[in-house]
Amino acid sequence: MQYSFVSTTKIALPDSEVGLNSSKYKWFGTGISKTVVFLQEDYQKRSNKPAVVNRIILKLRHCVEYMDKSTVEALLAHYPIQVDSLTFSSFGSGHIHSTYRVSTGRAVFIVQEFNDQVFKFPDRISGNLSVLLRELKPGSLPYELPLPLVNNAGVFFTALEGRLFRLFPFVSGLTKDGVDNPYQSKLAAEAFANFILVFLSVDAGLLQDTIPQFHDLDLRFRQFEESVRGCSRDIDAETADLIDFYQSQRDLVDMYNSYSATLPKRVTHNDTKINNLIYRDDLKHVNAVIDLDTIMAGFVFYDFGDLVRTVVCTEDEASQNWESIRVDMEKYASLVDGFYQPLEESLGREELDSLPYGGEMMTCIMGLRFLTDYLNGNTYYHITYEQQNLHRAKNQRMLLQSLREHRPHIQTLIASRSMQE
Repeated sequence: MQYSFVSTTKIALPDSEVGLNSSKYKWFGTGISKTVVFLQEDYQKRSNKPAVVNRIILKLRHCVEYMDKSTVEALLAHYPIQVDSLTFSSFGSGHIHSTYRVSTGRAVFIVQEFNDQVFKFPDRISGNLSVLLRELKPGSLPYELPLPLVNNAGVFFTALEGRLFRLFPFVSGLTKDGVDNPYQSKLAAEAFANFILVFLSVDAGLLQDTIPQFHDLDLRFRQFEESVRGCSRDIDAETADLIDFYQSQRDLVDMYNSYSATLPKRVTHNDTKINNLIYRDDLKHVNAVIDLDTIMAGFVFYDFGDLVRTVVCTEDEASQNWESIRVDMEKYASLVDGFYQPLEESLGREELDSLPYGGEMMTCIMGLRFLTDYLNGNTYYHITYEQQNLHRAKNQRMLLQSLREHRPHIQTLIASRSMQE
């Protein structure tokens, strides 16, 4: 099919002009990505402004129209599915894969076009999900774990004209980008803790890294230091202050290396955001844990830590209300209750004691990544204005400071759990 663009803002590319309208189109698929990468590499050879080119590429990722009925029909033909009447629509708010809700007149499915520019090892994802499928006993989880359906060839991925797709069972319910109350956050913590619990007996060494060194704080800190040394930006007072703050977090890196040398790797989700859960419509039960591509071997504090980072902050990640950014201790306590209860009889004391560190570590790593991207010219994360990654890093700094200030209170919460055992 033809890839088309809406003519609004015009940006010059080599030998061509395209119009961009990022509000109308979603993330590109693998077919167009090959062309985009070629344009990026070719244009950067002739341009002395690679950061500008990278922002053009990021905008391109949000403007390509690529799904039509014939593509969906061709995909479904690879599965033992009868189609009476076909309808489909864009679904969800994810930024990596393009996702659709598809109705065949008999059943509802989720179709996902796989982005192999972010996840460069789809074979590893298939291998990891096969391990889960083999090890998961029916009824062992109090919710659904919607793994991809195998196609007629017996594999998870279906290739169509250079593009990769997957088909999932549809799980009804609600997804949320934030929690409204501590009860919802406790449900989230219980769901992700139960995931870890069910696969505790699985040798995490059977899993391959789908994103190598994804949560390696030592690596991210070294990348940050390299970006500071190689930065071509003019460093203003605000940026210099942020650089100084993150350079002062070396103790978290040292603690990461210490835990890495002693704690066991487990089967972990590694992306425990609230919108990777499907709640029941009344928000009193979790129907499913989703977005399973990051499942690999990891430390349990990764999953608790990302929950802390995304749940307990009084402001969202985009907020610039600096003085209002702090830890909501009521929600933090609910995470402790929900996460510890399923696991406290199965994990060792050192693992349990490491969980609060995860909140600080995951907040630090995201702040480092945002600031590193800003210093490198905003080449990775999508931005809508030049200082957005700088402000994201400052947002995470404020949360990290609050977490560190609340360490005594948090340690009291953990100690009270220990006394209940």
